[in-house]
Amino acid sequence: MISSYEYERDPAAIYRQSFSIVRAEAELSHLPVGLHPVAIRLIHACGMTDLPKDLAWSADILDAAQAAFSAGAPVFCDVEMVVHGIIRARLPETTDVLCTLNDGKVPGMANALGTTRSAAAVELWRDRLEGAVVAIGNAPTALYHLLEMIAAGGPKPALILGFPVGFVGAAESKDALAGNPFGVPFLAVRGRRGGSAMAAAAVNALAAGLPEER
Repeated sequence: MISSYEYERDPAAIYRQSFSIVRAEAELSHLPVGLHPVAIRLIHACGMTDLPKDLAWSADILDAAQAAFSAGAPVFCDVEMVVHGIIRARLPETTDVLCTLNDGKVPGMANALGTTRSAAAVELWRDRLEGAVVAIGNAPTALYHLLEMIAAGGPKPALILGFPVGFVGAAESKDALAGNPFGVPFLAVRGRRGGSAMAAAAVNALAAGLPEER
């Protein structure tokens, strides 16, 4: 009868070994050095060392992220899973991390707009969207609606992290983000891959790098 297994139990050692393996197996040379911690944390979140080849980013993403997080800008998320993946201790104490998907007004707004609840929930960001951080890890419609709001003259966030996942609209919405003509800094993973864990990992890495390696 098995009483125990032999495995690493020390959290710090697990992080160190994980990041060491990622650095050994992933190709990061095409990325700006400042994005290496972001790519490493994204790989750590999904287990796919080939992910960096699909990353797309604007040249000003690192500066924009540093300024926004230092200023305590709110972080808007499309789903609660992204909210719960963000490590609050990495953010200024006063930073609000918000998801409006479950607001009682959203179902009616979705019906009125003829869209998904995820897209309608973005409407509730308007009052605080200027200069905010946006992390989308699930719904392509949320990313599309955000871009449409900005195109119509709405407030611009400080940066958009685009990680919607799936087979309908995910790749296309991230292509739209990468090609946005509004001058909004962005980071995204092209194609069908994405998800809440990666969106949260991007926030964590941009806010604090890889403190587990220090």
